[in-house]
Amino acid sequence: MRDMEILVDNKNGTVWNMTEVVSDLTWKTTRIGKAASIEFNYIDASIYQDPWFTIKNGDIVRVKYKGTNVFYGYIFTIDGGKDEAVKITAYDQTRYLMNKDTYVFKNVTATQVIQKIASDLNLKTSKLEDTKYNIPTLVEDDQSLMDIICKALDATLIATTQNYVLFDDFGQLTVRNIKDMVSDFVIGDDSLMTDFDYKLSIDSDTYNRIKIVQDNKETKKRDVYITQDSKTIAKWGRLQYFQKANEKLNAAQINDMMKRLLEHKNREQKTMSIKAIGDIRIRAGYFVPVIIEKKKINSYFLVDECTHEFNGDDHTMTLSLKVI
Repeated sequence: MRDMEILVDNKNGTVWNMTEVVSDLTWKTTRIGKAASIEFNYIDASIYQDPWFTIKNGDIVRVKYKGTNVFYGYIFTIDGGKDEAVKITAYDQTRYLMNKDTYVFKNVTATQVIQKIASDLNLKTSKLEDTKYNIPTLVEDDQSLMDIICKALDATLIATTQNYVLFDDFGQLTVRNIKDMVSDFVIGDDSLMTDFDYKLSIDSDTYNRIKIVQDNKETKKRDVYITQDSKTIAKWGRLQYFQKANEKLNAAQINDMMKRLLEHKNREQKTMSIKAIGDIRIRAGYFVPVIIEKKKINSYFLVDECTHEFNGDDHTMTLSLKVI
C-alpha cells in the first residue's frame, strides 16, 4: 500500500517491514471503554518475504501513513488457515486496562487515578491534562481498570461539565479536554462525505427526571432529592435517571449535581454515521464540523468511533458521531 509503513518488532533486535506484503489494513478508535486496534491481512510466503520471517503474539506493531504516526501496539491474534492468508489483530496499550483489579481512591482527580493505574501497570504516559476536580471517593472492587478510569472521567464531567478523553498517542497514554480537539476542516455535502445516516432518539441516555438518594447516618434514613422538567415529561413521558450520592456530599452539592445532570440529559440524542474519504487526522474524541443542507445540519459533532480502512491505494473512513 502506497504511503503506508507497517513495521513489526520481534523484541529480539529484528524489525520486519511488512508494507509490501499487507493487502489491507483497518484502524479503529473508540472514545470510551475500548482499546484502539488495527487489523491487517498478509499472504504468508509471498515473493517479498524473508525466509527467516516470523511473527508472534506480543510483537510490537508500528504503523505510519504519509509519515504521520498512526498506531503503536501489540499483536494479540494471529489467524491463519490452510491457505496462505493470515489476519493479524493488534491493540494499543490501553488493551491492558481491560485487566480487573480493586482500587480505593479518596479526594483525587481523574488524572491522578490514571497516573496511579498507569504506574502500577508500567504503562507509558505523555501529556496527562489536569482534570482538576477532586472526586471525594471512588471505591471499585473487581472492576476493569478501563471502567474505573471511565467512572472517574464521568464524575468529572458531571461535576464540572468538562469532558476529557483518554487515548494512546503512538505508544503513550494521554488525557485531553475534547474542547481542544477540534478538526480544522469540514465534513459534509462538498467535503469528503460519501453517505450518511442521521438519527434522533430519546431511547438511550435521555432523562427528564433526576432522582438522587443519599444514606443519612444520623437519621438512619435515606434523603431523597428530585428535579424534573414537566414540559418534556408531558411530551415524552417520565424518563428517570437514578443515582446514589456519596455520603460526604452536602445538599447544595447534590442539588448542583442534579441541575447539571438535567441540563446534560434532558434532550434528544442526535447521532450520525458518516462514510467519507479518509483523513488520518481524525480519530475518536475529536470534534468535527458537519454541514448537510438536506437535513439543515450545520454544527459540530463529537466522534464517538472512527474506523479507517486502507485497501490498496484507497483510504476511507466511517465516523459514528454525536452532539454534545
